[in-house]
Amino acid sequence: MSTEATRVAGQFDDAAQQREAATLGMWAFLATEILFFGVLFAGYTVCRLLWPDAFVSGSRHTDLPLGTLETAVLLTSSFTVALAVRDMQLGGRDTAAWLLVVTAALGVAFLAIHGIEYHADYEAAVIPGIRYEEVGQLAPAKQLFFILYYVTTLFHGLHVTIGVVLLLVMALRVRRGDFPAGNHPALENAALYWHLVDIVWIFVFPLYYLVGRA
Repeated sequence: MSTEATRVAGQFDDAAQQREAATLGMWAFLATEILFFGVLFAGYTVCRLLWPDAFVSGSRHTDLPLGTLETAVLLTSSFTVALAVRDMQLGGRDTAAWLLVVTAALGVAFLAIHGIEYHADYEAAVIPGIRYEEVGQLAPAKQLFFILYYVTTLFHGLHVTIGVVLLLVMALRVRRGDFPAGNHPALENAALYWHLVDIVWIFVFPLYYLVGRA
């Protein structure tokens, strides 16, 4: 029996069918994730329409340089994971494994930068429920901005953390030679998940960092 055949689960006729099923399942999962973040973005839109001045004021508390750096880091990571998949498609292995490690490292860098932001927010006392000392007429509505900001970025950060672990597992499997030539749907699906993480941030960045700064 060929190496590829041993990789096919019993419920599938061949590797191609297994790959199509895995890809379809991954797209269905990504659709549910998009719906989840879509609800948060819809809530943000409604609140911003109701309290535009408060959301502009709240956005000015975010760190634009760090947010821009985070965006650059994630976009770069999306490029490196795409290179890793391409290298595997061309029959490579060692380069692909290192590219996956680099992508995971960029994810860790993103989380570290965001941690710096959270610490600065704590010092500025703009974290509702933990330390919130804003006063004035806009303070209650600004609190809604920060609640949405932290819920969205914390859940996004959770997805980044899961993605980092997933990429490191894929790097180990690639290094061990677990994927036969032309049959690596698990790696491709992991890359799809990471691209979702990047795309979500592309929406988060302008909504929370660029309001009122034009």
